[in-house]
Amino acid sequence: MLVVVGTIPDSSLPLVHGPVQLKSGVLSAQDYCLPIGRGTSALVAAAAVTLKQLAEQDVHVVLAGDIGRGDGSRVVYRYLEENLGHFSTDVLVFHYLQPDVDWHNRVLFAVEDMPRRPTLIADAGFMYAAKMSGQASAYDIFTPDKGELAFLADEHAPHPFYTRGFLLHDHHSVPELVEKAYAHGDAARWLVVKGETDHIAERGHIVATITEPLWEPMEAIGGTGDTLTGILAALCTLSKDPLDACRLAALTNRWIGRLAQPTPATQIGELLPFIPEALEKAQSMMREESNGCAKIKRFD
Repeated sequence: MLVVVGTIPDSSLPLVHGPVQLKSGVLSAQDYCLPIGRGTSALVAAAAVTLKQLAEQDVHVVLAGDIGRGDGSRVVYRYLEENLGHFSTDVLVFHYLQPDVDWHNRVLFAVEDMPRRPTLIADAGFMYAAKMSGQASAYDIFTPDKGELAFLADEHAPHPFYTRGFLLHDHHSVPELVEKAYAHGDAARWLVVKGETDHIAERGHIVATITEPLWEPMEAIGGTGDTLTGILAALCTLSKDPLDACRLAALTNRWIGRLAQPTPATQIGELLPFIPEALEKAQSMMREESNGCAKIKRFD
């Protein structure tokens, strides 16, 4: 089972938990509509399409409305502290939650009480909290973009706002930032760094890079990093090898762009119908790679 935890930018949304439905482009949970713009709802929708395509499984969520005040995040944190010990799930994804070190640590303690430890994936606000708490290494996968990676690489930054400027300059390569992040224990076991070139790292070493297919406007569309994380979470739920899951997710996200050929004005919801065909294309590329027609650079 896959459980996604996060917030939705709608102050009227109460705590909702349970399976989601995605019908005719409308995402809902407990009869509440969850607009698919970007952020956690985009992640959930991408995961739902992927799991439906591959395994007919549902995505479960723990969500609340939060427009930046932190009230919805605290409702979610409290629910997790009180209830995670009863969860039995394969993958637990933490996404847009207001970073709070105390609440992060309480949730991580609750994870330890779960009947079995799930694969832990963190992105966005909760990834920041994991790094700020000094417990990033407790996680299996982070999915930062290069800017977020710079925060992970800055051992002195207590918050993304305070990331030292020199680390944000383009002359710092992703491999350099990855090395810095791991050197101080501020990264999960796996990193999937999203960008024009996707970098996959394990324990400090770049193990794969993916550059094709490339549809440049995808970089300008908000939410495409969220869809990558959602696809990755779904693949991890199906017990795929972590490296294969990371590569397949990155490839699929790129194929969505190639197939949909979006413009910067395209909305994330318009890309979701392309996920099934993109998955097939990506799987075909990985089969070609195993037959020696490599388009994915892998470092063994």
